[in-house]
Amino acid sequence: MLKFVIRRILWTIPVLLLVILMTFLMMRQIGGNPFRTTERAVPPAIQANLERKFHVDQPWWKQYYYYTRGIFTLDLGPSLTLRNQSVNDIIKQRFPVSLHLGVLAMLWALVVGIPLGIVAALRPNSWADYITMAFVNVGYALPNFLISTLLIYFFAVRLRDQTGLPTNGWESWQYWILPAIALGHAPMTIFARITRGSMLETLQQDYIRTAKAKGLRWRRVVGVHVLRNSLIPVVTAAGPLLGFLITGSFIVETIFGIPGIGRYYVISVTARDYSVVLGITVMLAVIIIVANMVVDILYGYLDPRIRDART
Repeated sequence: MLKFVIRRILWTIPVLLLVILMTFLMMRQIGGNPFRTTERAVPPAIQANLERKFHVDQPWWKQYYYYTRGIFTLDLGPSLTLRNQSVNDIIKQRFPVSLHLGVLAMLWALVVGIPLGIVAALRPNSWADYITMAFVNVGYALPNFLISTLLIYFFAVRLRDQTGLPTNGWESWQYWILPAIALGHAPMTIFARITRGSMLETLQQDYIRTAKAKGLRWRRVVGVHVLRNSLIPVVTAAGPLLGFLITGSFIVETIFGIPGIGRYYVISVTARDYSVVLGITVMLAVIIIVANMVVDILYGYLDPRIRDART
């Protein structure tokens, strides 16, 4: 097991370097210069000093070297457009909000999605199964910006006096409810479908028939044997989905006015703040890589066959 974990950790290094290189090269294709804007005129001497300070005047491979060296020393560099602020400071200010939103959305997806899948699997081809799957399939097809708009319309416009849920900001728990539901709706439908399919497959296994033949109570069969083995695919999907919820929340953050890292990510791209874009991209890539690595390790722990095959 230790050999398997070490190998998975070592594999993250070349993946991270490749992500940095691809993002670095794509940022260079955008063109333009963060110090040249129509709103402010920068004298040529100051322009040259800024480019020299931030290594913009250097060849691309030198810029890539400087930046990669800074990443491995946990220094993402200064912002090119926000004076006296580093990328580390921006991430410290805004990332906890996105992390909070992503965790709440994941909790919503797990708490609602898994029970829906269980109900549909235990009563296949019944009205409960049809209604649940219809709700899940329709919900999966709706994008989160439409879900956000519908939630704002019904809870902030039609039912404002009854609910009183705010739709702009991140001050207290009342502000967290609607964004978490909007962001976690799609993963909730995914968990419901995975749980249903996995449970239906597990219910057909021989050891389930044996447990029933021994006279075990149905609740114990479902809770100990069926559900435990059926949740392995859910664990596999949970890691990448958690990374997606944390990194892909800029639409929901923009609609609900949440000061998270995703919203600022888009602003940095339009402002050509290369260091911020690269720093946030690297951070989000690390989150997804670590989430996938944790899932692989958990999967190897839960299923020894996978661990033995990879070692």
